[in-house]
Amino acid sequence: MITVKYVAVEEWLVTVEGGRTTEHRVRVSEAEAKRFGAGRPIEELLRASFEFLLERESNSSILSSFELSVIGRYFPEFEREIGRYLG
Repeated sequence: MITVKYVAVEEWLVTVEGGRTTEHRVRVSEAEAKRFGAGRPIEELLRASFEFLLERESNSSILSSFELSVIGRYFPEFEREIGRYLG
């Protein structure tokens, strides 16, 4: 289960419940939200981004704090595929 909560301007707390529950602080700028989210609410973008990540690594391997655009450094296909996760 993925839970997304607003923390502060451009900062969100994403909790991933599984075998082990983890928390991740993610910064999403307005530009990143437009670039990756295609107008969708940031909560949806973050859930989709974590679904993408969880298909590639365990929740305990995901950085505890990062900017959304960092995902593309580790997984170059992120920008191309995130639309599929947004549905």
